[in-house]
Amino acid sequence: MPCSVAQALELVGERWTLLVVRDCLLGVTRFDQIQQRLGIARNVLSDRLELLVEVAVLERRPYQERPVRYEYVLTERGRDLWLVVQALQQWGDRWTEWPDGPPVQQVHEPCGQLTSVVPTCTACRGVLHHEDLRNRPGGHPTNLLP
Repeated sequence: MPCSVAQALELVGERWTLLVVRDCLLGVTRFDQIQQRLGIARNVLSDRLELLVEVAVLERRPYQERPVRYEYVLTERGRDLWLVVQALQQWGDRWTEWPDGPPVQQVHEPCGQLTSVVPTCTACRGVLHHEDLRNRPGGHPTNLLP
């Protein structure tokens, strides 16, 4: 399907995949640590890690020689998913019932204040609202515009 959303979901749309990416963004990069934190079956985690390495979201690096053990480090492509993970977290914070508030809050290190990601226009720096955007055909010969 000639749709960037559909193509992205083919790579990272499965539940465990973005949770693995989230943990890697938090600095959890070793198989056993990820498996323990997520409570995911080892074979499922192995499959997800293999896929993420295959599509260059993660890079597999040895951290121990005997026996050989690997850690999974985000590539530039993988680090670019932080915004997707952050947006999902913010959505979950807003629309999920948390009796004591969300489990994690984001603090902007330079100023020390709680923050959230706000989409802005790259040209004028104005806040983006869905209603203010329109799509136009891109370079692909077929597109999904109505």
